[in-house]
Amino acid sequence: MTATLVVQRLAGVSGALAVAAGAYGAHGFRRSDRDDYLKELFETANKYHFLHSLALLGAARCRKPVLAGGLLTAGMGLFCGALYHQAITGDPSLSKLAPYGGTMLIAGWAAIAL
Repeated sequence: MTATLVVQRLAGVSGALAVAAGAYGAHGFRRSDRDDYLKELFETANKYHFLHSLALLGAARCRKPVLAGGLLTAGMGLFCGALYHQAITGDPSLSKLAPYGGTMLIAGWAAIAL
């Protein structure tokens, strides 16, 4: 399987997971007693998850799909994962990972431009 196809399939899986997470956020948080800050964290994570799932489609077509796709995937995992975790559990222990994830997302976009 080519690198382009791997990154393209990863984009599809990531997009499907973003939709599932968005549905959970829309329905699960509406009936919960979670505070507005945690709801906002979840919405931010989901927005970035969606946008960077789409970016993976572009990464699949760039000159360095493995580099760009790897950076975007790792960035989503660290940034969105830390925010999802805190929003769902209320535990901020992973929040220190979010800036690293954000940096990787920026690098992923730069790698698309290479």
